[in-house]
Amino acid sequence: MRPDEHPQVSSEVSGSAFDVVQARDVEGGIHFHGAREHEQQQPRPNQLPGGTSGFVNRLHELARLNEVLEHADEEPLAVGVYLITGTAGVGKTSLALHWAHSVRHRFPDGQLYVNLRGYDPGAPVTAAQALHQFLRVLGVPATAIPVALEDRSALFRSLLADRRVLVILDNAASPTQVRPLLPGSSTCLVLVTSRNRFSGLVARDGARRLVLDMLTEDEAVRLLRTVTAGYRGDDDAADLVELARLCARLPLALRIAAERASSRPLMMLHELIDDLRDESALWDALTADHDDESDAVRTVFAWSYRALPTDAARLFRLLGLHPGAEFCVTAAAALGGLGLSDTRKLLDVLIGAHMLQQHARNRFQFHDLLRLYAAQQAFQHEDAAARRDAVERGLSWYLHTLSNATSVIAPLDRRVVLPPMPANTTPLYFEDRAQAFEWYECERANLVAAVRTAASAGRDDIAWRLPVLLRSIYVSQNPFEDWIETSSTGLKAAERIGDLAAQGEVLDSLGKAHLQSQRLQQAEECHSRALALRTEIGDRYGEMVSVNALGLLEWRRRRLTAAVQRFLHCREIAQSIGDRRWSALAMTNLGCAQYDLMEIPAAVDTLSRSVLAHRDVGDRAYEGNALFYLAMAQRENGDLEAAATSIEQALTIAEEDRHVAWEAFWLVEMGRIQRARGDVADSLLSYQRSAVVQRGLGDRNREALALDGAGEAYRELGRPEEAEKFHRTAVTAFRETADRWLLARALTNLTLALQESERPEQAETTRQEAIATLAEFDEPRAHRLLASLLDTNR
Repeated sequence: MRPDEHPQVSSEVSGSAFDVVQARDVEGGIHFHGAREHEQQQPRPNQLPGGTSGFVNRLHELARLNEVLEHADEEPLAVGVYLITGTAGVGKTSLALHWAHSVRHRFPDGQLYVNLRGYDPGAPVTAAQALHQFLRVLGVPATAIPVALEDRSALFRSLLADRRVLVILDNAASPTQVRPLLPGSSTCLVLVTSRNRFSGLVARDGARRLVLDMLTEDEAVRLLRTVTAGYRGDDDAADLVELARLCARLPLALRIAAERASSRPLMMLHELIDDLRDESALWDALTADHDDESDAVRTVFAWSYRALPTDAARLFRLLGLHPGAEFCVTAAAALGGLGLSDTRKLLDVLIGAHMLQQHARNRFQFHDLLRLYAAQQAFQHEDAAARRDAVERGLSWYLHTLSNATSVIAPLDRRVVLPPMPANTTPLYFEDRAQAFEWYECERANLVAAVRTAASAGRDDIAWRLPVLLRSIYVSQNPFEDWIETSSTGLKAAERIGDLAAQGEVLDSLGKAHLQSQRLQQAEECHSRALALRTEIGDRYGEMVSVNALGLLEWRRRRLTAAVQRFLHCREIAQSIGDRRWSALAMTNLGCAQYDLMEIPAAVDTLSRSVLAHRDVGDRAYEGNALFYLAMAQRENGDLEAAATSIEQALTIAEEDRHVAWEAFWLVEMGRIQRARGDVADSLLSYQRSAVVQRGLGDRNREALALDGAGEAYRELGRPEEAEKFHRTAVTAFRETADRWLLARALTNLTLALQESERPEQAETTRQEAIATLAEFDEPRAHRLLASLLDTNR
C-alpha cells in the first residue's frame, strides 16, 4: 500500500509463529504447517434472521427438507443446493428460516443468509455484493476482498472448503445471482428461495426443487386460528373458510387478515369478511388484468391499510419512498418528519399489523410486495410537494449522517460543505471510528441507493456530495462496484449543474477507484481531467491531490522518474499552502520512488524526514508506513541495525493500532532484514506469519510475496529443491494477478533455484521467460536483475 491510500481495517487474525516451519502441498499450492490452525480460528457466522412467530403447517415440506440430512453425519450431503419455489406471499422465506433454525446444530461452522431482493422494487443484490457481505462476516477485511467476481467466488469456496455451513439465498431472481454463491463443497448446503423455477439450476447444478403451493383449506384455517388465538373467541368455521378463500390461502395475506381480526376481538368475523369483500369488489373494478393470487394479496393489503390509524398509514406510505429496502428508526423519523418517540410507536403499529417486519435490532423492512404497495399509496395519497419534502428529508439525513461518520473515520480529509438540514430532521453522531464504521456497514446498500434516488429526484447537489463523502470510506474498503457506480452517478450530477469544483472532487474519487482496481487507463483519464478542472478554478489543494494521484499512477506503471517529478510537484504545492500532512505524504512517496530508482542515500534521507513529519502531525498509520519504507532503504544501504529498529517500530504501530494487513505486509521486510543479518531461520518464521495472515485476508499478491521470500531463505539454507516449490507457487500467483514486476522477480528467483538443483533445461526455459519479462521495464533494478540472469549463462 502506498501513501494516499488509507490503512486497512483490521480484524482478529492470528499472526503468531509456529514451532515447525516446513512447506507442504495444500490445494495445489505451497503453505506452511500452521495454516490449518489459522483456518480453525475463522469466525462461525450466525446470520439467520428470526423465524416467523406462530409457524404452523408445512409438515410434508419440512419432512422433505429433513431428508437431505438423514445420513449427513456419516457421509457427504446428498444434495448441495435445495430450491424452494412458489408464488409471491406463499411463505417460502418463512419455511426456509423455520427449518434452518431447527437444524442449526447440524451446521456447527455457521449459517450465512442474504436477501438477494430479486423481486424488490429497487435494485437487486448482485452476486458480487452478496459475496462481499459473506467474505466480511467470514473474517476477510474489506480491503482484502478481490475485485473480480470469479476471484471473490473462488475465495468464498476456499474459505468454506471442509466446513459445514448452511447458506440461505433468499428471494433470488436469476441463476447468475446464485451460481457464484455456491460453495461447491459436499459438506455445505445452500437453500435458495425464489418465484422462479430455476430449471437450469436443477439440470446443471443438481439442485433439488421443492414447489411450495398455497395452503390447503384446513391449513389456512389452522393458521388463522393460531394467529388469532387468545384474542378472539371461537369464530364460525364457515367464516374462517371464507376468509381463507378471500386471502387465496396465501400465508402473507392470511397473517395480515388474522392480525386485523385479532385487533378487533368484539367485531363479528363475518363483518370483517364483508369489508374485505367490498375491498375485493373495488379492486376488481380497478384492475384490468386479473391474477387471483396477486389480486387477493393486494386486496388484503388495501383492506388492512385502510384500517390503520391516520398517522401510521401516512408513515407507511412515506416509508415506501425510502431509497433502500431496509431502514432504521432515525431514517424512518426523517422521512416522516417525526420525533423518534412517535416514530417508534407508529413502527410498532405497522409491525403489529404485519405491514412491516423488524428483522434485526433497530432494522426494519417491508415484504417486497408491501414495499411496492406503500410506494403506490404515496403516489396516490401524497401530493408532489409532500413526496418531494419526504425524499429531501431522507436524503439529507443520509448526507449529514454520512458527513458525521467520515469526520470520525477520516478526520484529516478535506471537509465537504453541505446544504442546510431540512426542518424536523436530525442526523446521527458517532463517538468513535468503530461506531461510525458499524453504521456504514449497516447502511452501505442504502447509501448507494440514496445516490441513485438523489439523481432521479433532481437533487444533483446531494447526488455528487454523497459519493465524495463515501470516498473517505471507500479508499480503505475497496467496494469497487459501489464506488464506481456512485462516483459515475455523482459525476453526471455535477456536470448537469455545471459545478466545476464538484466535478473535480468526483473525478478524484472515480480516479482512485480505477487506480486501486488496476484500471490504470481510466484512472489516468479521471485524474488528468480533475487536475485540469482544479487548475482552472484555482483549487490548489485539489491540484496537489491530483498531482500526487498521477504520481502514484506513474509509480504503478514503473515510470519512476516521472513519478518523482509528480511527487516533487505535490510537495511543492503542499508547502506553498502550508499543508504539513500532505507535505509528509509527498515525501514518503518521493522516498519510495527514490528507493526503486536505487538512489538509496537520497531515499534514506527523504524517508527519515518523512517519518519525523508524520510523527509531528500525529499521523501514526503513515508514520508506520514511512518507517517500513525507511527500513527497506536502510537495509539496502547496509545499515542493518537501523533497518531492524525502523521495521520493529513500524510493526509495533501496526500491532498497537491493529493494522493487521499492514503488519503482515511489513513482516516481509523483517524477513529480508533477518536474512541480511544471517538469521535465516528466523526469517522463515516472519515469512510464515506473513503468508498465513495474507492467505486469511485473501491477498494473493502479498501471500505470494511472502512465499517468494521464503524460497530465497531456503536457497540460502542450501535447500534449493524446497525453494523451488515456493518460487513456483509465487510465479503462478503473480501470473494470475498480472503483476508483471513481481512476476519478473519470482521468475529470476526460480531460475536460480533450478540452477542450484542442477536442472539446467528447466532453468534455461525459466531464465528466458524472466529475461523477456524484465525487458518490459526500463529501470535500475530491472537492469540489475537482467544483468545477473545474463551473467549466469556465461
